[in-house]
Amino acid sequence: MKNLVCIIPVSSFESSKTRLSPFLSEDERTSLLKVMLSDIVDVVRDMVVDIILVSRDDNVYDYALELGVSFVKENDHEANKLNNALLDAIGSVKDNYVDHDILIIPSDIPLIKQEHIASVKQFESDLIISPSKGGGTNLLCFNSDYDFIPLFGDMSYFRHIEEALTSGMHINLIESFYLSLDINNPEDLGELLLHGVDTKSYDYLASLNIRVTSNHGKERLNVERNVE
Repeated sequence: MKNLVCIIPVSSFESSKTRLSPFLSEDERTSLLKVMLSDIVDVVRDMVVDIILVSRDDNVYDYALELGVSFVKENDHEANKLNNALLDAIGSVKDNYVDHDILIIPSDIPLIKQEHIASVKQFESDLIISPSKGGGTNLLCFNSDYDFIPLFGDMSYFRHIEEALTSGMHINLIESFYLSLDINNPEDLGELLLHGVDTKSYDYLASLNIRVTSNHGKERLNVERNVE
């Protein structure tokens, strides 16, 4: 069974989730990201050896202390900031842990379940991956013996698969709606309200008087906010 160290990149609280503006204020977007992080940490904490938040934002460091998890300060990168920040954290893991696989998950997948992490731990594969609904990567775990380079960004799922195959890595795929949902727009908030009733994220959205209704036969949902 794998020993895992989990890395969660967080760009900045102040600039988080801009696609939810003006549906949510800046303070509300910050609070939402915090409760989503708290939900993720609650699920993952007992399943891994360590959780590391990586960010350039000192406020994220303060929140890491509040959550009781580790923190790596992102170096100053001029380009490709997310992937270079992940390389900073991966380097820290390799310096401090021997024979541990590295699990990378985003900060906005509050529907993640312990059974997802349990599956990762049981697979003997060199790489385990789960796609987002838009072709990105919402879970990536790899054997730290490989010099695997994170390639997050548009359609990263396919680029990660290609890199793993080129490196001769054995791959396992986890397909899950819960893992595929990252929270980026108001429609995603509707999915969270439908499927996340046991999360702090749900409770926070409910406190903002956000409600979801049917879109009369269309695939997406109506997400509305009652302003009193």
